[in-house]
Amino acid sequence: MTSSSKISSSDGAIRKQKKKSIACRRCHSHKIKCTGGQPCLKCRQAGCPAECHYVNRDRQIKVHESYLEELAAENQRLRSQLSQSPGLLTPREHQGNDEDLPEPDADTHVRNPMLSERAWFLPYDPSLPPIHVCEAACTAFATRLRKVLTKSETTSHMPRTQYTPETSLMKMCNPAMEWPSLPKARLLLQIVFSQVTRVYHLVLRKSTIDELEDAYRKENFDDPVLTCKFFALFALGEVYSARSTPSLECNVPGVAYYVNAMTMIPILPERPSLAHIETLLLLSLYSFFLNRRHSAFLLVGSAMRLGLTVGLNHNIPESKCPDPVQREHRTRLWWAIYVFDRMYGSKVGWPIQISDADIYVDMPSNVSGDIHNDHTSDTEFLIASIELAKITGQVIDRVYSRKRFPESFLQREQKLLISLKEWSCALPPQIRLNRDGPVPMNIISLHLQFNQCIMLASRPVLLHGLIQATSPEPTTEDNARTNIRQTLKTLSDACIHAARHTHSLIVEEWTNGSVPIFGYFYAHYLFSSALIMVISSLVYPENSNDFALFEAAFEILRAMSSHGNLAATEFYDNLECVKQCLDKIRTSEGGHVQSDLSRVAESSTDSLAIIAPNQLGPFGNTAGSGIPEHTVPGSYANDMAFLGESMEEFLAQPDVDFLLDPSLTDTVYSWPNLSLWTA
Repeated sequence: MTSSSKISSSDGAIRKQKKKSIACRRCHSHKIKCTGGQPCLKCRQAGCPAECHYVNRDRQIKVHESYLEELAAENQRLRSQLSQSPGLLTPREHQGNDEDLPEPDADTHVRNPMLSERAWFLPYDPSLPPIHVCEAACTAFATRLRKVLTKSETTSHMPRTQYTPETSLMKMCNPAMEWPSLPKARLLLQIVFSQVTRVYHLVLRKSTIDELEDAYRKENFDDPVLTCKFFALFALGEVYSARSTPSLECNVPGVAYYVNAMTMIPILPERPSLAHIETLLLLSLYSFFLNRRHSAFLLVGSAMRLGLTVGLNHNIPESKCPDPVQREHRTRLWWAIYVFDRMYGSKVGWPIQISDADIYVDMPSNVSGDIHNDHTSDTEFLIASIELAKITGQVIDRVYSRKRFPESFLQREQKLLISLKEWSCALPPQIRLNRDGPVPMNIISLHLQFNQCIMLASRPVLLHGLIQATSPEPTTEDNARTNIRQTLKTLSDACIHAARHTHSLIVEEWTNGSVPIFGYFYAHYLFSSALIMVISSLVYPENSNDFALFEAAFEILRAMSSHGNLAATEFYDNLECVKQCLDKIRTSEGGHVQSDLSRVAESSTDSLAIIAPNQLGPFGNTAGSGIPEHTVPGSYANDMAFLGESMEEFLAQPDVDFLLDPSLTDTVYSWPNLSLWTA
């Protein structure tokens, strides 16, 4: 008989006692029967309901002694199991007690090894609830990296303090704030059309310009919906031009327009218009310039729910919306919400807010007769962006969620990389990087997100390589282990290749002066690739030159931070902590970290190293001087990540042959106990 059944039988043997009612203090003192309730009937009739209070009683009950003994034995058994769990041992303890460990749980080889048993909470303010830190966040990955480098459980996550707080924003609120002059307003709109709406469809070009001209002609500056929308546009125009004079409260241009627009939407409309949804999306995008990622998430969530209210996720009948331009605007506006939802989630690891199965609207299409080119975004570009956002959402769900999956972790990795390869192969020629002439900014942005998606999917395997590189004793090799290590190295190479390509693209934009100095996304992509470069230089001796790419990213983020970029300041501070850990390692160990994964390096030269590390300049390109050539992005296309023979073999393995023996992959899925509880 099991302990639980014994407990149940013992509990059933105890005689059930009749529950005694508890009288309120007044009824008890007057020795009258109390009816219960708050207040009771007697107190209400006496006209003193406020005096109706009840005494909290800690009653003593009788239980059998055997029941208490069974509870104590169950407690001891659970404590014994907890102390023997391999997930709670350090790498050194784990190797020294392999013979004493129980068999791994069946879920061990199907869960992302980077996830611990419990969620990660960080107490920023004792007076407020702790903040949940998602595993997919790059700052969380940086903390994981520092824990591995220091081999210390006391290494804590760095709190995000580099954002504009509410107190500073409220000081900038000015209800009497005036619109800019008409020429300035026109220029700010042109900047938004050039920098934003080519990437995301948020507004109609001609309709917005007509609304602006009409507002100035009629001096109609009192409409709160119109004012809110245009203040959001003016804020984005100023932050992308970076020509405004920063205030004492915030160095980010356009923040005054942002604050006043935000004060106009505290109560969301019961009958929303498309202008409300457009405004929420514009404000959510600007929130990233203030490094207010949570605010951006809340705003896009509100936009999604308002979109569901007006049915943007459905095709509207022509009889309900005769204008084809407006019908297409509805469609594209929904997909902008969709892309924002997946993109924001990939930055911090939040789950997607709506399932693909609940979306019934068609993909964007060209509108015949749109002589004004009202839709500023290219249709094929938008479709590619939507498909990539869909895969990004799958990466967050299948790699970083705590769900139970029927497939193993590596099987899910395989399916995700197959989807990314198919996406890359299906790109139209005008959206590829290997093209003659300058590459448009929106194309570069799309490929940076593609690289980030590869890194998100594969970087847990690369971090595992670092853990193995720092393990005290090498493991014995056989053919089976060599094969699995070759597979892991293939995935690691894909991650490294994507990081190098991201670094090359951003450095090219930086040297051309095309990086928005206050922009969030370029800083984020550069930070993400820099973390990969650190691990690559440590795990693989032949990749030692990747550390120069890390140092270049470090300097670019330093420059962006010095100009007031809040996100770059946060990422620079994280990299500085990583750099301090590396300096300690090089001081104590002579600067060398060996890896048993490097044994298969010679046999994998055909995998993903399209450009050998020793041919890379200090900025991650083929120019020996370190200054990128304009042809580098075209010759170093990211779709080459899937051309290696070992990658092709990995992607071609059928499911029936891909069921790996858990005993061979134990080391992948038995991560050290990097405690995620910080509260």
